Amino acid sequence: MKQIAIFFIFLVLVSCQYFEAKKTSKDAILKKELKTFNWNEVDTYPSFPVCDSLDTLTNKKQCFETTLANHISTQLAKQTFVVTQDINDTIVLELLITEKGQLQIKQFTADSLTLAELPNIKQVIETSLDSLPPIYAAIKRGQQVKSQFKLPIILQVN
Repeated sequence: MKQIAIFFIFLVLVSCQYFEAKKTSKDAILKKELKTFNWNEVDTYPSFPVCDSLDTLTNKKQCFETTLANHISTQLAKQTFVVTQDINDTIVLELLITEKGQLQIKQFTADSLTLAELPNIKQVIETSLDSLPPIYAAIKRGQQVKSQFKLPIILQVN
């Protein structure tokens, strides 16, 4: 009987470590949390005031891109371009929207013929972006964040 009692006392003393609460450091929690979400996607895309009434994320993104493209197209249509050759090109704008909703052109890509025929096309597009309505920045986990995307613009001048 004593041997059984000693065995149980020994068992209780040895097994105490299994009842202790495991503590996780803040750094371990942070590392685990950073691995769980996708840094390349946002919770809410940048938007204009006219896009706020839409309900789905996809619709808001499409509204933002359409509004931006229509605004640039309208501004380009107001310009008179004189060219010696027909131009049928796609200009690609790589745009950055800051946390404060400011729009910046990071990269402007166009064909060399387009740039030769329309040397001021970049300035015209930059000027058209100055008259945009206010932009609401993208949101990731409740914080306003920078976002970057490409916007193709089809340019046809006859």
